Amino acid sequence: MTTPRIELAAGVAIGGGAPLPVIAGPCVVEPGETTIETARLLAGLAARLGFPLIFKASFDKANRSSIATFRGPGLEAGLQALAAVKRELDVPVLTDVHEPWQCAPAAEVCDVLQIPAFLCRQTDLIVEAARTGRGLNIKKGQFMAPDDMRRVIEKARAGGNDRVTVTERGFTFGYHNLVVDMRSIPWMQRDGIPVIFDVTHSLQLPGAAADGSAGAREYAEPLARAAVAAGADGLFLEVHPRPAEALSDRETQLDPERAGRLLGDLLAIRRVLADRAGS
Repeated sequence: MTTPRIELAAGVAIGGGAPLPVIAGPCVVEPGETTIETARLLAGLAARLGFPLIFKASFDKANRSSIATFRGPGLEAGLQALAAVKRELDVPVLTDVHEPWQCAPAAEVCDVLQIPAFLCRQTDLIVEAARTGRGLNIKKGQFMAPDDMRRVIEKARAGGNDRVTVTERGFTFGYHNLVVDMRSIPWMQRDGIPVIFDVTHSLQLPGAAADGSAGAREYAEPLARAAVAAGADGLFLEVHPRPAEALSDRETQLDPERAGRLLGDLLAIRRVLADRAGS
């Protein structure tokens, strides 16, 4: 199903038959060299495989399960780290915003602002993020039906912004579990919404670990392949050079080698679909 083509970031289009963009990076900006190390690895993958890359990392994870878990360095230090990625690698960057006042400073550095899934109904946050004029990626809440997102998109457009995408990241299914209904991709696309599939957050088992969320990383490949086959307009995945040492979402992030193999498969599926559409 063809969705409108929009410019999500400078040089990165999505929808309307555009090449499959990939939003990727570590869950959160970590101390030391991890953020820039991951960015270099992903930039190398993008150059080798030929996909448009938007680098992502959060300066704060405000919805952590436990008050004792790592949240991130905060707005100022996090944006400095993302600015360093832009300077060195010349790639667009994305980060989450949680409160309306964060939108303007984040937009000074970031090409795309992201609304976290738990905040996707927060009108003031969405409108303020939209008013920055930056691309806007809204995570679909685990509690939202696909057609609910029409009204969310209307909020962003009320802020004067049509550069809006929605990311599918699974539905709450009982306790400590998520499932992905692939019908949601064409369902939202019928409303003219470019849809990104979140590979890694769809693997979460929310609250299933003693100190937070667990995950089922073994299902990354089948879910991602199914989403691209279902027509997803873009991909989101978290990548860490050493997932077992990650300070957030260590059970769902992929290492760069595995991410590269998976992205190669997904781009091949996308090429087959494009060839059939053109025949």
